[in-house]
Amino acid sequence: MMCLRLEGPVPPMDHDIFFSISQTPDAAGRVPFEDEMFANYFQQLECADRLGFGVGWIAQAHLSTETQKSNSRPVVPHWQGEVGLCTDFPQLAMESFRRTTSIEIGSAVVSILASGGPIAQAERIANALMLHGMNPDEHRKLHVGFSAGRFEFMARPYGIVPRNSIEEAAWPALRGQIFMEAGEIFLRLLRGDVVNSTTTYDTVLTRSNFRSDEDWERVQSAAVEFEGLTSPPNEVHIPKRYVFEDLKIVPNTFRRELLELVAGTHDPRAQTFLNSFSPVKVFNLSITKPEVIEATHERMASVFHADGGAWQRRDMPRTSFVFLNAEEGLSTEQQSEAAHREAKAALGAYWNALEGTIDPSKVSNAANNALIGNVEEVAQQILDRFHPEDRIMAWFDFFNHDSDRVCRDMTAYMEQVVPLVESTLGN
Repeated sequence: MMCLRLEGPVPPMDHDIFFSISQTPDAAGRVPFEDEMFANYFQQLECADRLGFGVGWIAQAHLSTETQKSNSRPVVPHWQGEVGLCTDFPQLAMESFRRTTSIEIGSAVVSILASGGPIAQAERIANALMLHGMNPDEHRKLHVGFSAGRFEFMARPYGIVPRNSIEEAAWPALRGQIFMEAGEIFLRLLRGDVVNSTTTYDTVLTRSNFRSDEDWERVQSAAVEFEGLTSPPNEVHIPKRYVFEDLKIVPNTFRRELLELVAGTHDPRAQTFLNSFSPVKVFNLSITKPEVIEATHERMASVFHADGGAWQRRDMPRTSFVFLNAEEGLSTEQQSEAAHREAKAALGAYWNALEGTIDPSKVSNAANNALIGNVEEVAQQILDRFHPEDRIMAWFDFFNHDSDRVCRDMTAYMEQVVPLVESTLGN
């Protein structure tokens, strides 16, 4: 077991919380009503605020997951219930700020390809920040995590589909390029720029965009046939998705010091490109391998936009499932056994729901990264797996609709686990 001992004072580790608002069946097969789901969220949010969690990260989704199962190409064919009920992050963020006093609010994550695309999303964020910052004493930040979106069915109705045989052959690598184009538009608009699509990201596909020669050759062949070429091209130029003349979002005088930007991508090129416009931090997922985490820190230390100051480890929230059992009337051994049973049931339901949509190796990574056990076990796992300067994004409501129990777990984490970790680090 690793027990870190650092010279000099160690600042307290940051602890955030993730809210999925995922309307899934519980262990008995019951699916809570929508209003019950939101009531649970606000109960847990207010509890998190009292306990001192730093940022409350809210999952955002779009459109019915259940309904997409009837599509000709369902993205998540086995999912039961709805992936998430937050479809308008700015609106829920404003209500969340209204109900709390200390906690900051973040999105994990807004899809800038869905729900109108990057222009519409930038306007929504600007409007929320304008209202949020009207109180001159307001200091709490809005953390806007953004990405291409995990589930393609949420973006398809907005035109994020292959437009010809070349794009069909280049998908999903092309989807990452669409995110680059959208990301530039989103960031520049929030920065206050006048933007014209003639000056935005140009998508040029080469071999470097693809995992294998076979994938690239498939795109080359499609280009030869579609464009009537005599030989395979070394570059394939893709027309822009977003075509527009000069535009600028309003309102534009919102307090930009209240905005934090976080990209939901592990693509090194995207992380570097986005930081050419504004300080953009990055997310870490529960399935991310340790070597990827460290490589990301090393890269971000050199590419992080200068306006954001020096890169710090706490600039990358590290998502972790938490299956903590500190229930009264149980021995520590019984608490540990119960926590592992709960973890096995929840993770099993999750992976079954995502069958065929996720690499099985990532499943084991997520299970290995989860915090599971009684108070002492979870504290030791944090010490073993996290750097003292990391920011943990704890996920308690994972396939769990017992909101009172979730709040008890949150309380045990902040009032028992965290002090135990800090006392060890402080020795």
